[in-house]
Amino acid sequence: MKELIVVGAGPAGLMAAAKAAEYGARVTLLEKKARVGRKLSITGHGRCNLTTSVDGNDLIKGFPGNGRFLYSAFHEFSNTDLVDFFHKRGLQTKVEQGNRVFPVSDKAEDVVKILYNNARKAGVEILLSTAVTDIMIKHAELAGINSNKGIFAGDAVIIAVGGMSYPGTGSTGDGYAWAERLGHRIIAPRPGLVPLLVSENWTGELQGLSLKNVKARAYTEKGKLINEDFGELIFTHFGLSGPLILSMSHDIGNYLFQKQQPVTISLDLKPELPDEKLDEQIQRVLGIHSRRMFKNALSDLLPPKMIPVILSLSGIGAEKECHQITRAERFELGRMLKNFAMTIHGTRPIAEAIVTAGGVDVKEVNPKTMESKLVKGIYFAGEILDVNGYTGGYNLQTAFSTGYVAGKYAAAFTK
Repeated sequence: MKELIVVGAGPAGLMAAAKAAEYGARVTLLEKKARVGRKLSITGHGRCNLTTSVDGNDLIKGFPGNGRFLYSAFHEFSNTDLVDFFHKRGLQTKVEQGNRVFPVSDKAEDVVKILYNNARKAGVEILLSTAVTDIMIKHAELAGINSNKGIFAGDAVIIAVGGMSYPGTGSTGDGYAWAERLGHRIIAPRPGLVPLLVSENWTGELQGLSLKNVKARAYTEKGKLINEDFGELIFTHFGLSGPLILSMSHDIGNYLFQKQQPVTISLDLKPELPDEKLDEQIQRVLGIHSRRMFKNALSDLLPPKMIPVILSLSGIGAEKECHQITRAERFELGRMLKNFAMTIHGTRPIAEAIVTAGGVDVKEVNPKTMESKLVKGIYFAGEILDVNGYTGGYNLQTAFSTGYVAGKYAAAFTK
């Protein structure tokens, strides 16, 4: 019987351990925290967006970088396979806006329990509060695993310790150092899905304001479109957050990281209205409130919290009566509603990111088995790999699929 060690009891590690045991390996799962699935239990604000319901052919499109690496893994264990996996174990799912798949219970803990029970049922030995300190190799093969509880020996090891986001849950980047000592190239870890920092001070005045059904576009300094998306965002004391921003932050963060230049993000607050229709609406509002002060009429067009900011930026006199607003001022108001622009100069720290971008260079990992191309018996799964997708369940699907593949093939490993 193969002796297999899995390091990290997150979604990738729990899936890998169970699958390896089902394929006949004797599996020991080492987790440095006092419980399994710490990060998984808080994902999706505790609801767990466990995958996406997009058609299998479109699944790769959710990965702007290195998505091709996942073809084999998704072929072996797809998003529909994952949903079937949970359904067979008693967890019902539902699909929400944006093809996001959640448990019907809205409880991430239900997902953790199923993964834990599945591993235990398969015969996995789970050792908690066991912190791995190093992966030892000899003659380009696995020699053992050092930990605070001694040395563990095995025929193969699956490293599934996550990245560097939410370090309080155990993702502290340990695996990068181990992989580097094994000879692997590490693509510099950086925030993946993460809130954005805005240069303009006035965004603090909008703190807490949530906007739904907003169209956002991000541009370089030279006006080249980086990406665009539609959805919900929220203003914070430092800038912008919310589902729309997190989704766009992958490409924006990459640009900031590579170019070290600011990005302009433009919000279309009235995406359902073409310029001409918006101008007609503004004229209607100004006509209805012709004898009222301009600032008081704007509540028909904007959330109250935005009015002082729009007035300040537009330069239109707040005390002017609506019938005094000039054609040029009306056009300026319309322009701002369709192009409410801010400067993005950075992201929040990696510790606050939902996922980590960067990690083990996938060119050095076999995509069909998840085994290292450099060291026999070493496998990688989950966020430690330099593969990350957009928000909406793509990254958890990666963890489950790569864990499934790593477990299957590590169990069959022969030196």
